[in-house]
Amino acid sequence: MQLNLDPALFEEQQVLFVRELAQSIRVKLQEAGLAGQQLEETTASIVFSVASAIDDTSAIEVDGTEVHPYLTFRTADDALTHCGENAYTHEFVYEVLQKMHEQGSA
Repeated sequence: MQLNLDPALFEEQQVLFVRELAQSIRVKLQEAGLAGQQLEETTASIVFSVASAIDDTSAIEVDGTEVHPYLTFRTADDALTHCGENAYTHEFVYEVLQKMHEQGSA
């Protein structure tokens, strides 16, 4: 498998990933009975927490072992794309949720 450095493509993939994550979390919270402002705030909180963990911006340690994720995207059958540093998906959470709300899917 080839590892490709392509920050522009990586950023596009991050936005799509955050959108899918947000939509999935929102649906599960709706199924659990949340609605209105509580649904919006809880969705945002969970999406931001998950994105921060993926981005390695929140400390993850289990039984003395530190975990440091490094996100890549499979952009072809034999290619992974990265940005050369930790992901920054958490930076897209507000923008994605805002767009979902404006489009009526949030």
